Amino acid sequence: MKRIISILFTLAITIQAGSQQVYYNNPILAGFYPDPSICRADEDYYLTTSTFAYFPGLPIFHSKDLVNWKQVGHAINRAEQMNFAGAGVSRGLFAPSITYHKGTFYIVCTLIDKLGNFVITAKDPKGPWSNPVALPQVNGIDPSLFFDEDDKAYIIYNSIPPDNKPMHDGHRTIRMYSLDWQNLKVTGSETLLVNGGTDMAKKPVWIEAPHIFKKDGWYYLICAEGGTGYNHSEVVFRSKRVDGPYIPYEKNPILTQRHLDKNRPNPVTTAGHADFVQTIDGNWQAVFLACRPYEANYFNTGRETFMLPVTWKDGWPHILEGDETIQFKNPVPLPAITKRVNNPLSGNFVYKDGFKNKELDHRWIFLRAPLENWYNLASKKGYLSVRLRPETVAERQNPSFVGHRQQHLKGQAITSLSFTATIENEKAGLIIFQNEQHHYFICQSSKNNEQVIELFKGPGNANAGKEVELLASQSLKGKKKSIQLKINFDNADYAFWYSTGGNNWTLLKDKVDGRFLSTATAGGFVGNVFGLYATSTGKESNNTAYFDWFEYKGEDDVYKQ
Repeated sequence: MKRIISILFTLAITIQAGSQQVYYNNPILAGFYPDPSICRADEDYYLTTSTFAYFPGLPIFHSKDLVNWKQVGHAINRAEQMNFAGAGVSRGLFAPSITYHKGTFYIVCTLIDKLGNFVITAKDPKGPWSNPVALPQVNGIDPSLFFDEDDKAYIIYNSIPPDNKPMHDGHRTIRMYSLDWQNLKVTGSETLLVNGGTDMAKKPVWIEAPHIFKKDGWYYLICAEGGTGYNHSEVVFRSKRVDGPYIPYEKNPILTQRHLDKNRPNPVTTAGHADFVQTIDGNWQAVFLACRPYEANYFNTGRETFMLPVTWKDGWPHILEGDETIQFKNPVPLPAITKRVNNPLSGNFVYKDGFKNKELDHRWIFLRAPLENWYNLASKKGYLSVRLRPETVAERQNPSFVGHRQQHLKGQAITSLSFTATIENEKAGLIIFQNEQHHYFICQSSKNNEQVIELFKGPGNANAGKEVELLASQSLKGKKKSIQLKINFDNADYAFWYSTGGNNWTLLKDKVDGRFLSTATAGGFVGNVFGLYATSTGKESNNTAYFDWFEYKGEDDVYKQ
C-alpha cells in the first residue's frame, strides 16, 4: 500500500510539474548561423554552422538540453588550418557536418574554390581540432558522415548529374563513398543514391545537404531541396540498405514554408537544410536554417538556426504539416532537465564587452584569418587596440575589422572610440557590413585639418570597384578625447548617431535603406555583421584606434508577447 501511495504521489508531482510548461525561443541561434549540423555524445549535444570567409570558422556550441547553448570554441581557429585570402565573403567554408563516434568528433566540410572537401577531428569539441585532411575523390558540397552499426562509415554529399549532363537547371545528385574512418581515407567506388530529387517529373532543383541515420531497421536519407532561397524545403527517403535504393516519401516535403501566405505576420521563410538528433529520452529533434524577413524577401539577419520536434507516423518523420507555421516559442524538448531557459544567443538580449579579458570573446569574428598582430587587448588596458592598415573591407584580404553579428530585426550597436585621424585617409569607427560592396560605415576622420564624423555607403553591385559614397559629414569642432558611435536598426531603416559625451546624441543620418544590406540586393549567403573597423585606405599608417567598449542590444517584438 505504501508503495502504491508513493507511486501516486510521484505521479501527482509529475503532472503538476508538467503543467508548468517551459518554452524556448526560435531561432535558437539568432543571426548569421546557417546550415546547422548537430550530434549527441552521451548526454551532451554539439552544434556547428557555416561561416564562409569569416574567421575563426565553424563555431562549436554545447548544450545539455538543446535550448541553453554556449559557444565553447571554433573548429577552424589557426591560420595554418585554412587560407581564406582572396575569397569573397560568401565563399570559404560551406555546410559543415559534425559527428561523434567512439570518443572522437568528426567534422566534414567544403572549402569552396580551394581545398574542396576535407575532414578534421578532435577528442574534445572545444579543441584543438586537427589540420584538415583533404578528400579529393569527394566531388561536390555538403558532405556528412554516417557510422553504421557494423562500424563501417560512409561519406554522403551533393554532386554533379550523371555524366555531368543536367536534364534541367539545378539538376544535382546525392552520392556516397565508403570511408576508412581510422585512416581518414575514401575507399571503394562511388554510389549514386539520388538522381535529381524526389520527383524528376517536377524537375526538382538543388538536392543537397544529405544526412543518413538508421531507425527501426530503415536507413533514412534527409536532404534539402528547392534551393536555399524562398522555395527551400526538407525531404526524406528511406531504404533497407545503406547503399539504396532510396524511396522518397509520398508526402514530401516534411518541412517548408514556401506555400504559405507571404503577407502573414512575422513570417519565417526559406526553411530547410535540416539535421536530426535523437535525444537521451529517445525522441527526435531537427535543427534547420530559416530566415526572418521584414518585408518581401528582405532580411538582414541572414540564415539562422531554428529547432522543432520530429514526430514519427507510419515509419516516416514529420516536422510540419499542411499550413503549420514555424513558431517563435515552443515547449522545451527535455522538460525533465530544463527548468529555466537562459540562452544568450536567442530571444531579446543585451551583449556588452568592455575588453577586459586577455582574449576576445568567441562571438567576435574577422574577415579572413589575421596573418599579423594588428589588434590586441594588452597595449592599453581595458581597450581593444586596432592598428590602422591600408587594407579595406572592399578587398578580399584581412582588414582591421572585428565583427559581431546582427541578430535581431530591431536594436542598436554602440561603441566608444578614442582616436585622432592625422590625414584624410585615416578612418576608424563602426561599420554595418554585408559584403565587399554593400556596407555603411560611420567613422571619425580628418578633413581640412579638422576632426570630422563621416558616413559612407559601399558602391553596390552596379558600381563595383568604384569609390564608396559619402552620405553625410559633420565637424567635431575641436579635438575630442573620445566619441561614441551608434547604429540603430528597425527592419529596413538604419540610423547613424554620434556623441562627444554622455547621452547627448547627434543624429548624422536616419532612414538609411537597410534593403541595400539584404541578400535580396547584395546576393551571397551571409548576414549582416557590425564591425569595429579602422583603415588607412591604401596608405601606410602608424596610427591606432582604441575601442573602449561595445554594446549590442536586440529587441524584436515577437519576444515581448
